[in-house]
Amino acid sequence: MSAHTDIMSGGWVARLPPGWAPYALLARLDRPIGIWLLFIPGLWGILLSGAALGQSARLILLFAVGSVVMRAAGCVVNDLWDRDIDRLVARTATRPLASGALKPRHALAFLVILLLVGLGVLLQLNRLAQALGAASLVLVGLYPLAKRVTWWPQLVMGFTFGFGAPLGYAAGAGRIDAAWAALYAASVFWDLGFDTIYAHQDREDDALAGVKSTARLFGDKTAPFLALCFSALLVALVAAGLLAGMAIWFYPALLLPAWLLWRQVRTLDIHDPALCLRLFKAHREIGLTIALALFVGRF
Repeated sequence: MSAHTDIMSGGWVARLPPGWAPYALLARLDRPIGIWLLFIPGLWGILLSGAALGQSARLILLFAVGSVVMRAAGCVVNDLWDRDIDRLVARTATRPLASGALKPRHALAFLVILLLVGLGVLLQLNRLAQALGAASLVLVGLYPLAKRVTWWPQLVMGFTFGFGAPLGYAAGAGRIDAAWAALYAASVFWDLGFDTIYAHQDREDDALAGVKSTARLFGDKTAPFLALCFSALLVALVAAGLLAGMAIWFYPALLLPAWLLWRQVRTLDIHDPALCLRLFKAHREIGLTIALALFVGRF
């Protein structure tokens, strides 16, 4: 496997004032795919909740802002924990903390600012959503440790990144019920699948560093594992739709994301890190097609 990085130090980041660029890279603002993948489960939850259109639009805007801020906060926490490991992995060696462009104290100060902005967003939601949002910080803090102790850090990532789905549902519906649980399961299976694809970029470096992952665990059997994850995702989505009383249009609309997921399983080559990155990024469109199905299922 050749050296590969997805860090974009050029483009608009290179035009920032020199003191700002490391913070933009630390927050992964050069790679908005992570913001999308954090935002989309929240969008699913809002659409499934059945909230009025005006309320839904307000929540979608709040979740968009919150996704930018909390994704950045999660990246800061991750890089603080992993800065020593990141130096050993080609894809991550130039991250600001790993390379020394920023000191840990700078990252901690930045983290405080991000969390304060996130708190401001959270306070705009109902009490149930506020409680769930506060509880999710435990997952954000623990996720970076998972790769040190379990072969399933991508599953922990699913519970963390996928938390937007139950949070969005609670913000829109003001309750926790079976549809809430089914949608959370769907988001966890989705994240488990696409993050396993992403982890194949680092598989060899992770082995040298002693980092565990589902990519290393399943290796050449990744495609069947993805088929299982994505099938479970679709089953959970159907269950969520039935439990929430989605209109009949929701179910045929799921055929498009199902086809896109099947195509991912068919085209995966775990020995091509650039392809793995492209497949990972394509989950923005897959997630949005699921959101579209949820939207048409409202009517």
